[in-house]
Amino acid sequence: MNIHEYQAKALLREYGAPVSDGRVVMKADEAKSKAGEMDGPLWVVKAQIHAGGRGKGSFKEESAGEKGGVRLAKSVEEAADEAKKMLGRTLVTHQTGPAGKQVNRVYIEAGSDIEKELYLALLVDRVTSRVSFVCSTEGGMDIEEVAASTPEKILTFSVDPATGYQAFHGRRIAFSLGLEGGQIKQCVKLMGQLYRAFVERDMEMLEINPLIVTDSGDLKVLDAKLGFDSNALYRQSDVANLRDETEEDPKELEASKYDLNYIALDGEIGCMVNGAGLAMATMDIIKLYGAEPANFLDVGGGATKEKVTEAFKIITSDDNVKGILVNIFGGIMRCDVIAEGVIAAVKEVGLQVPLVVRLEGTNVEQGKEIIAGSGLNVIAADNLSDGAEKIVKAVKG
Repeated sequence: MNIHEYQAKALLREYGAPVSDGRVVMKADEAKSKAGEMDGPLWVVKAQIHAGGRGKGSFKEESAGEKGGVRLAKSVEEAADEAKKMLGRTLVTHQTGPAGKQVNRVYIEAGSDIEKELYLALLVDRVTSRVSFVCSTEGGMDIEEVAASTPEKILTFSVDPATGYQAFHGRRIAFSLGLEGGQIKQCVKLMGQLYRAFVERDMEMLEINPLIVTDSGDLKVLDAKLGFDSNALYRQSDVANLRDETEEDPKELEASKYDLNYIALDGEIGCMVNGAGLAMATMDIIKLYGAEPANFLDVGGGATKEKVTEAFKIITSDDNVKGILVNIFGGIMRCDVIAEGVIAAVKEVGLQVPLVVRLEGTNVEQGKEIIAGSGLNVIAADNLSDGAEKIVKAVKG
């Protein structure tokens, strides 16, 4: 789960991290009063969406002279005017895709004098199963670009969970970033604050880009992106309350209500599978036969008829879906339950695209009999390869 920049900064402020004073604006008529609560001479107005590249993005149907989702203002009136221009409009960045995201919140922040821009992140390293620090002197840039062109400018190391964060970790980062004097002590303290926040709040990602050195020589968190482990939200109720459902894919949001593991993709063949490994294999073989999967969907090992029905409805709600492949191996899951769910869903929402069903495992014969006796135009498949070939052929042909 992700949260907005202003929410991330409020959370990091609780741990003592240095962040600028700011106000969130959700209604245009609040912009001037909120901006007036901060002293100038500079205000920064930031569109709040769950996507990077806001500063380089552009609004749809923008007027001449307007550019980007991060703008500077030199007066309260100008800050309020820029906020009003952003609210309710669609911002397109390299991460949103051409559809963009509607800006429903704007953050007005006190400006900072910047001497140097740095990059810092904390991530979960899947290889070592540890928290890793990533830092670079090339702040303000896409870290992927830095990694590709000048990888020597990135320092990455993990923290042993047996010892946790230690002062030498912070000094290592400070020296790598070229900090000196009192900045080193500030860095050691800040890294400890961020590490504690990361661990205590069950984060998966904490990215600060840029982390700045101000004209006065102090470190400050100028931007912040936080991502949380959705499986741990049951013990992070205050974080869960920050969730902005308008930023999430409606299909993924609906799937979460039924405990379905669903991720929307850009392809044309919808997939309903049980088991994450089998789901990935299904997606791979669809690509092998020349098509693209429209989603990842794992209905789980103990899915009910109702759960399968909802899963099918979510797949068919995607306008990009031109065909559906149901691929079930019945271990814990029973094939007859899957068949009943598919039939119930088809009868409820209709079937406008080709449907291929491959069943194997527990109660497979009963499942096949249910589908065969349904009177529906369903294409049966003998195995995974046969199912992928048939659905691709049906969609392409």
